[in-house]
Amino acid sequence: MNNNIIVREATQADAHFAETITHEMAESAKARGTGIAKRSPEYIKMKMNEGKAVIATTPEGQWVGFCYIESWEHEKFVANSGLVVAPAFRKGGVATLIKHKVFELSRKKYPNAKIFGLTTGLAVMKINSDLGYEPVTYSELTTDEEFWKGCQSCVNYEILKSKDRKNCMCTAMLYDPVEVAKKQAELSQTVVTPEGELEYHKRREFRGNFKLFERWVRFKQFVLLKGWRKKDEEGESKKSGFLSFLFW
Repeated sequence: MNNNIIVREATQADAHFAETITHEMAESAKARGTGIAKRSPEYIKMKMNEGKAVIATTPEGQWVGFCYIESWEHEKFVANSGLVVAPAFRKGGVATLIKHKVFELSRKKYPNAKIFGLTTGLAVMKINSDLGYEPVTYSELTTDEEFWKGCQSCVNYEILKSKDRKNCMCTAMLYDPVEVAKKQAELSQTVVTPEGELEYHKRREFRGNFKLFERWVRFKQFVLLKGWRKKDEEGESKKSGFLSFLFW
């Protein structure tokens, strides 16, 4: 991890990075073969002006990474969106630093909001998990139509439509401050016996087995994409009972 990287709240003075940020967002999505909601440089500048963005730079002022905050349903839900890191600085822990900073900013600005994310990136899923997010079904996310309209520019939008917005290539993850507080309260009141402690660590070990979660995500994406290609080739919509059961 590069300790010289500065991760901070973005300001109006960072507006000159907007073009570079939106370009890298698009290139990153293209390289992954999946999609993200497209954002204009003007939108990125607005987030900076509102104090709802985090930026990473070198001490010399070179752009390194970015992420911004969006709120939905009268601030009931918050999303940390558009995470991107410049190619030269990837795989060095920068994404983790940015995610932690934007999560901190989200909690400060919206302490009662549920923070959620939709992503195809396994690295982002791992960071989210470390922050306290948990995988959820799409039904637990915001119902705000404006949020879902943002998916229309994604290359997988037709899959999302075919699943009645109940599933897609992305994995949904949610941080619920109320549920987290409940779990912390329960844990503080729990008297752990030697047997109970062993069982607790077993559960933690399974929950922390990210490789198992990674295999599940890849399998889900493979099946969804395979099913969509088959449907497209046949020119008709056929639903598999197995898939309906497995993927809601």
